[in-house]
Amino acid sequence: MAEGELQRVVGANLRRRRLEKGLSQEAFAELLGWHRTYIGGLERGERNLSLRALERIAGRLGVAPGELLEPPSEPF
Repeated sequence: MAEGELQRVVGANLRRRRLEKGLSQEAFAELLGWHRTYIGGLERGERNLSLRALERIAGRLGVAPGELLEPPSEPF
């Protein structure tokens, strides 16, 4: 895996799961108590996140944290 690719994988998975839940970036950010631009940066693979943040995001989306780390079966 190339450097930075995991960030892009997590971002793509986060966006897909968020959209599946019918949440806007703003609504999801509010649910987490974070700023919308931070969520956007995560989804674009521009921001790092801690394992604690990954756990929090996964919990709010109702998925296992590992699911957000798995490369999607279709390209992003």
